[in-house]
Parts: sequence; structure tokens; C-alpha cells
Amino acid sequence: MTDQELKGLRVLVIEDEAMIAMLIEDMLLELGCTMLGPAPDAAQAFRMIQELQFDVAILDVNLAGERTMPVAEKLRAKGVPFIFATGYGASGIIAEFKDRTILTKPFRGSDLQDALRALSVGA
Repeated sequence: MTDQELKGLRVLVIEDEAMIAMLIEDMLLELGCTMLGPAPDAAQAFRMIQELQFDVAILDVNLAGERTMPVAEKLRAKGVPFIFATGYGASGIIAEFKDRTILTKPFRGSDLQDALRALSVGA
């Protein structure tokens, strides 16, 4: 994706830490994207995935101690590109999702920009 293609992108953020969600929102706004959410738990994430229209998702690997691989499976089943955001790095991702883009927390706006651009490579 080019920077112009990022403008107007609707991004569902699935993140339980309010401060991190706010930082992600600031980064997305700087890129011209619209943030939906955040979904702080898997139940709300499933509802938002079902009810909202969005282009991509950013998925925390751990929501208040709950692993989010079922959420990742739902996003994949719907054909929604997504990025994992995690403090665990690649070791926190199960084998079937190792091909997904991973943002290691803490990350910068430029890292998020690169990750969103990378989604077009796998599409």
C-alpha cells in the first residue's frame, strides 16, 4: 500500500490496554486512517468483526491473559488482513500464523506504516 492508499483505511484495533490503544489511534490518525474500536476482549472483538465494516485489523496476541488465536481464525475466515501486535515477538504466534506481519511492542508510527504497507504484499 502506498501512503495515499493508507488514507481512509478503516482499522479495527483489538487491544486491551487503553494507553496502547490511544497511541495506536494517534499513529493511525497521522497516517490518515480511521480507527474502529478498541475491542478490549475477545467477546467484543467477535461482535465488532461481525457488525463493523473495516479494511484491516491490528490484533493484540494477549487480551487480559486470554490468547487471541480464535479471533485471528475468525479474521482469516472472513478474509480480513490483519497484523499481530505483541510484546512477545514471533515466539507468541502459533505456527499457522507465522506468515502474518508482527509488530513488536513498543513500536513506532513508522513501524505501523510499514506493517500496513506489507499487507498488500500478502494480498
